[in-house]
Amino acid sequence: MRRLRQRPFLAVVIGVYLLCRLFSTVVIAVVAHYQAPVSWTGPHPDYFSMTVLWDGSWYRHIAEVGYPARLPVINGDIQQNDWAFYPAFPMIARCLMWVTGLGFPVVASTLSLVCGTGAAGLMGVLLRDRVGRRAAIAGVAVFAAFLSAPVLQLAYTESLAMLLLCGYLLAIGRERWLTATSLALAIGLTRPIAAPLAVVTLVAVWLRWRRRAEEPVRIREGAAALSALAGCGVAGLMWPAIAGWATGDPTAYTDTMATWRSGGEIVPVKPWWDMAHYLAGDTWGPIWLVVIGVLLLAMMLGPWARALGPELRVWTLSYAAYLVLVLDPWTSIYRYLLPMFPLAVVAVGGGWTDRRERLLPWRAGLLVVLGLAGEVWWVWELLRFVPPTDFPP
Repeated sequence: MRRLRQRPFLAVVIGVYLLCRLFSTVVIAVVAHYQAPVSWTGPHPDYFSMTVLWDGSWYRHIAEVGYPARLPVINGDIQQNDWAFYPAFPMIARCLMWVTGLGFPVVASTLSLVCGTGAAGLMGVLLRDRVGRRAAIAGVAVFAAFLSAPVLQLAYTESLAMLLLCGYLLAIGRERWLTATSLALAIGLTRPIAAPLAVVTLVAVWLRWRRRAEEPVRIREGAAALSALAGCGVAGLMWPAIAGWATGDPTAYTDTMATWRSGGEIVPVKPWWDMAHYLAGDTWGPIWLVVIGVLLLAMMLGPWARALGPELRVWTLSYAAYLVLVLDPWTSIYRYLLPMFPLAVVAVGGGWTDRRERLLPWRAGLLVVLGLAGEVWWVWELLRFVPPTDFPP
């Protein structure tokens, strides 16, 4: 640890992150030998063909072909289609394919790895500003070793989304309002997370307004802060509006998203209630659901999270509430938990304002080992596709 403290902070953060990605690369490459040949992988599955399984195949189709001009309909029912997937990641991959001449699996997995590495660096700086160097490194390490972290090197949009998210939270925390506005618009073409970001931005603007007596708010700064709020609003509506305009169907995006939902419709909260009953029974299901909610609130609102600051605490809670409102919980929930990275800092004890620094490496080490073991399970059980049907990652 003394040697690590003497090294540049970003070098340590990125080194820790890449070591975790090296581990998951080996796991994916080994599991590829047990992947049955399917249309996604071709006759001889290897590491790169594993990176385009599941949603990666949708992004590959978008990068190579584009979006359909009309929603596919069979017997009057809209079918699953590309409009459910945001365009930033596949369009960047498409440009890189044109420049390099390489195929989508190589380009997309490399793009994802690079974006994830950048996200780790920004996350480290974001956390260091609040909890210090050692707790920041510990938090990034636990995040990088989380059981679904291998998705950060697959042909998925999570890496790009994490890069933009960490950049946005860093900009908001430093009151760089115009930078935050630009990043919000980019997020609007990457992942549907503008709603919880708007809550964070509203809190940040309110906190700045509270300081107006000591630090007067100039007209230019006030307009920039409001532009960040407006940017979140535009980001939330941008992709649904584009999908509606391109297909001629104003509800194209929501109708498409509903095809992935149980019952063919988006119903807030109820899927979580039903899943709790399914997994734990009529008696214990609701109890466990309440316990998880209370535990999350306690982790973010207690003194053990005070050092994170209001923006990161609000982000974690508002994003969790957003998932409850819009998500049907199933096996994909593991990768949806990645944006809740502030929980990693609380878990290692780094959120206390007067913490015991010497315990951080031990707690982080334990969680990293557990996370890497979880990665083996995630790649084998969820990423690996067992025909004819299987649970998605």
